[in-house]
Amino acid sequence: MKEDYYEKLLNINTKGTKGEVNHSLHYHPYEPTPYAALDELFKHYEVQSSDYIVDFGCGKGRLNIYLNYKFKVPIVGIEMNKAFLDEAIKNRDSYLKITNRNPETIQFHNCLAEDYKIQNADNRFYFFNPFSVQIFMKVLNNILLSVEINKREIDLIFYYASDDYRYYLEQHTSFELIKEVPLPKLYGKNTYERFLIYRLSLA
Repeated sequence: MKEDYYEKLLNINTKGTKGEVNHSLHYHPYEPTPYAALDELFKHYEVQSSDYIVDFGCGKGRLNIYLNYKFKVPIVGIEMNKAFLDEAIKNRDSYLKITNRNPETIQFHNCLAEDYKIQNADNRFYFFNPFSVQIFMKVLNNILLSVEINKREIDLIFYYASDDYRYYLEQHTSFELIKEVPLPKLYGKNTYERFLIYRLSLA
């Protein structure tokens, strides 16, 4: 129900099909985060308009547009698949037609996740199981190098977090789990149906 509601409200089409794959061992098939799951997450996790969010594996731009609509927050989507990125840009343009939002606050980059240059202001990073832990380690290293240049608090937001991601974070980094948001009705059947937020504090 919420899928159709939000797609109509935002004037976009971000639904995915199982046939839309990246044909890569390290990059996983496209699947957007359900709107109902996003609504549940942001009941429990606060986003400020001063935050700068990066969505790795943004697909057709659902999270980017949803967050911009809800919180007026600037967000960058990283997508290796040019066809998906073209759809994301089309959705952004369609969304902007019905809003007065600044186009500069929704940006997309067609590149590999590990090739994205972390910006000094980027402080919130979203992952819906987009790639293997090997790629994740490279991305995380880029984030940590950026923090060395510009000290700031960093949050990593995971939906359907892989065990490999969690193990690496908890065994090899200073990130700490600060919040868990299980999805009602779904988590009881599948423990991956939850959001995990890890934080690297300034202290």
